Amino acid sequence: MEIKKWEKLSSRYLVQERWATLRVDTCKLQNGAVKDDYFVLEYPDWANAVALTKDNKLILVRQYRHAADIISLEIPGGVIEPGEDPEHGVKRELLEETGYSFESCELIATLYPNPATSDNRTFTYLLTGGIKTQEQDLDEHEILNVEEYTIEEVKQFLVDNKIEQSLHTAALFYGLMKLETIK
Repeated sequence: MEIKKWEKLSSRYLVQERWATLRVDTCKLQNGAVKDDYFVLEYPDWANAVALTKDNKLILVRQYRHAADIISLEIPGGVIEPGEDPEHGVKRELLEETGYSFESCELIATLYPNPATSDNRTFTYLLTGGIKTQEQDLDEHEILNVEEYTIEEVKQFLVDNKIEQSLHTAALFYGLMKLETIK
């Protein structure tokens, strides 16, 4: 059977904030059924980075994540500003969060965090040749530690489920596979 997109019959906003917007749609499915109250979260797009220093260490950041109530080991990244190119956004986020600049930057994956309920994308980049060029320049509510690990240590973190953010584990798998192909 051919799968067709739903037809949006109506849409209204319940919440409209900078970081998240909640919309409710009424949609007609290809079989004629009408789906009322389909909730969609509109988030800004994100960019994250598998970032490798000149001495072949992967840069990770450790920070508190309130919604899950965990101290999380993650890859650097963040929100792409309105009108900002994703590659520029990831470089800006890396410089702000870690103080590192990189020789090369390559898009390795574009992922939808949860396409059933949210509309945003995460652009994942592999950056190599990183050197520290400045101190961190964190946002008002950011408190994070920059940590460097060998590729083997990060692989073990994945095996041991020590990186709990799903988009970041996916990014690391893409990045590690890419690094294997360029050796």
